[in-house]
Amino acid sequence: MDHIALSASDAFGPQDAFEFSRAELDTRRPPLLHNQDFYELIWVQNGTVRLHLNGGRRDLTEGDLLFISPGQLHGLQGRHPKGASEHTEPAMVVSLAIRPGVIKSIGNRHGDLRGVAFWGEDTGPLVTHRDMRQLAALNHSALKLERSPRRKLYLEAFLMPLLVSLDRPPEGMSQDAPTWLITACAAAQTLDVFRNGAAGLVAATGLAHPHVARTMRRFLGVTPSDYVNTQRMDYAARRLTGTSDPLAEIATDCGLPNLSHFHKLFLAAHGETPQRYRRARQQDLIQPRS
Repeated sequence: MDHIALSASDAFGPQDAFEFSRAELDTRRPPLLHNQDFYELIWVQNGTVRLHLNGGRRDLTEGDLLFISPGQLHGLQGRHPKGASEHTEPAMVVSLAIRPGVIKSIGNRHGDLRGVAFWGEDTGPLVTHRDMRQLAALNHSALKLERSPRRKLYLEAFLMPLLVSLDRPPEGMSQDAPTWLITACAAAQTLDVFRNGAAGLVAATGLAHPHVARTMRRFLGVTPSDYVNTQRMDYAARRLTGTSDPLAEIATDCGLPNLSHFHKLFLAAHGETPQRYRRARQQDLIQPRS
């Protein structure tokens, strides 16, 4: 099909790793889709944006992020929501165009990014969302990047915290796992969820426990309880090495007020008791006595 092709040789300065820009979008439908031979991160700053794809379209709202890889046809159009006044702010996006070598280098160094952002397996642009707090943090970081030299160091300093914060399939999960499961597993890594046990994880899905359990076994090979207990023990290990908090307090915060049960789970997860684990990393590692 007819389209417009954009080239990195036209978009970047000779020594630049990225280009940063903000733009108000035309409300007219793009006459042609376009693709490019570089990567691009776009997020909706204000208003509603219609994303046109080869064979479909979808509307994006404030806080939506768009990860576009080379060769992916797309087009962007500003939209006025129904009932909006003529004084409604125009749709605005922030664009970060990135040289291909930067993204390839990051992916080669960090296998954990498999299936995330630019390293997804979708044939079209990947879309995710930032809530208001996350969007404010993203904009704050973007302001620093905008004022920085167009070098890889500053670009990676911006990208890495964002990439780490995105939901990703847990290690061992099938790539075709449903999005709701990936999101729930990410939520279950937080204290507010895993302290409520398997019920907390299931509640994060909004689905029935039997269905969640079957789906987790299929795509991850564990039960909700197994997964949550892994998160609890990882959290406990961090608290043991990073604080002097009493063991009973850590166990209770994990949602395991029964100290005997906490000991049993920790020993199974880390191969040593909580006390020995703490001593080996807080005392013996930093200043051994003998």
